[in-house]
Amino acid sequence: MDKIAVLIPCYNEEKTIGKVVKDTREALPEAVIYVYDNNSKDRTAEIAAAEGAVVCHEYKQGKGNVIRRMFREIDAQCYLMLDGDDTYPLENAGEMVDKVLNHQADMVVGDRLSSTYFTENKRPFHNFGNSLVRGTINWLFRSDIKDIMTGYRAFNYKFVKTFPVLSAGFEIETEMTIHAVNYKMQVENVVVDYRDRPEGSESKLNTFSDGFKVLKTIAKLFKNYKPFGFFGVISLVLMVLAAVLFVPVLVEYLQTGLVPKFPTLIVSGFMALAAIQAFFSGMLLSEITAKERREFEYRLNCVEDVEKSKLGK
Repeated sequence: MDKIAVLIPCYNEEKTIGKVVKDTREALPEAVIYVYDNNSKDRTAEIAAAEGAVVCHEYKQGKGNVIRRMFREIDAQCYLMLDGDDTYPLENAGEMVDKVLNHQADMVVGDRLSSTYFTENKRPFHNFGNSLVRGTINWLFRSDIKDIMTGYRAFNYKFVKTFPVLSAGFEIETEMTIHAVNYKMQVENVVVDYRDRPEGSESKLNTFSDGFKVLKTIAKLFKNYKPFGFFGVISLVLMVLAAVLFVPVLVEYLQTGLVPKFPTLIVSGFMALAAIQAFFSGMLLSEITAKERREFEYRLNCVEDVEKSKLGK
């Protein structure tokens, strides 16, 4: 088991990967650096190997698929993950690793948004999207994560071995964040500098299509992790709509003794039934989720025992 494993997912990063590996080696000389190449069509893997990194491959396209492979194959006390595009200076790498190794942090978030991100990043929709996602998740999950979509993070062994990687693409960072706050893991924020990609290096992130995927992931995970809140909102909306349709029919009935808008009455009745069904579905799923949380705590203990055995404790 490595003490510190640096994980760098890469796709066509030949212009920057050499510098990233060098900077990482200088910041964390005791770390093992793993570069996972995701079907690059350039010299990314060759340059990384020449700089002394351990080069591995994931042939299923997508950042989420790469991270799934990394987490399965690498055993370490501390994992530091960063992108291969040279957007993250390594000055804070030691602090992030220290919080995992010596301060019991399960996940450390490299917070770009509190430093230079909004001035360095030249894509205004990215800035807006980051703020929107951060505000949405912190509101839905009552958390205080400073940067939801950063690719610069540190993890302990328990987080990596219990995190179910479900996403295939860039929405994986959002999934990690929600997983951590839902299970009340210890999450630390470290403010880090950010620099935009150097000239000639192209981002693989599509502002709109990947942005919609992230929002879809938030909705899906909110449903899975907070089912009572999710279905409670649906129930409330349906009940309000049912009342809006029903009240005029009731008023007219009280005034005339007639129900001329009978189809409206039927629709409002079905909406009310759907609202009740959604409410009780949320209650039932909430109990199932509570049971899953208890099982997750048991799995954490099992993973901790495995870690201790690998460390010879």
